[in-house]
Amino acid sequence: AQIKSVMPGVVKELRVEAGQHVKGSDPLLILEAMKMENEIRAPHEGVVETVHVEPGQPVEKGALLVTLAAPEA
Repeated sequence: AQIKSVMPGVVKELRVEAGQHVKGSDPLLILEAMKMENEIRAPHEGVVETVHVEPGQPVEKGALLVTLAAPEA
């Protein structure tokens, strides 16, 4: 699954790294937008395939943040 930004903002903090196993609703990163911190969470269980952003990076709406692979059986 491709996790995309729902709004423009700045990546404040990463909570995961490539290869990490996550459960549904686990926090992936913190996105700061309009002076508010928004926790971007995993939509389902999986393995973090790629983290496409780094802390301090500004992102636009629709920007690719994290790629999540299906969990291995």
